[in-house]
Amino acid sequence: MTTITAFQSITLDGVMQAPGRPDEDTRGGFAHGGWGNGYQDEVSMQFAAEGMAGGGALLFGRRTYEDLLGFWTSFDQPNPFTDVLVQSTKHVVTRDREATAAYPNTALHVGEGAQTVAALKSEGGEDLTIMGSGELTRALHAAGLIDSYVLQVHPIVLGSGTRLFGEGDRTDLRLERSIPTGTGVIIAQYAVA
Repeated sequence: MTTITAFQSITLDGVMQAPGRPDEDTRGGFAHGGWGNGYQDEVSMQFAAEGMAGGGALLFGRRTYEDLLGFWTSFDQPNPFTDVLVQSTKHVVTRDREATAAYPNTALHVGEGAQTVAALKSEGGEDLTIMGSGELTRALHAAGLIDSYVLQVHPIVLGSGTRLFGEGDRTDLRLERSIPTGTGVIIAQYAVA
């Protein structure tokens, strides 16, 4: 069976909203966009390269898919992150029956997140990695569909913003690997117990 890993950047208080840039996600009046900038170092870049080399397919909610690929494909100069995003198989979950795939190697799955991904997971195939896609991640977490989490925990408390985990049932995780970076980010890899 296909496994699902959620790869997320979060703050110490669990905020995952808009780590990349100020205009990434301003929903709810969020004014802290771009909070993850300045924390990359050689250790985190090496970890990212390792993840990109691991293969598998990507899983997105439609909003994150459009935003992330739109941003990374807008650069004039080639870069390895864009190449991986474009060349990888991408599964996009959407409720919009009129949605279209704007980028190659994209399969659209129309329906509610947990039900749609449960069916996709049971089909087998490549393992899936969720990047961002907070609403989808929370729905899959609540349904018990996520097998592991890779969290880049940043040494910052924002006090507001959308958090990775909302209200819900207890979930026990087992730490499999932790990597401290030189900027204070802890990369923690957990399996769902």
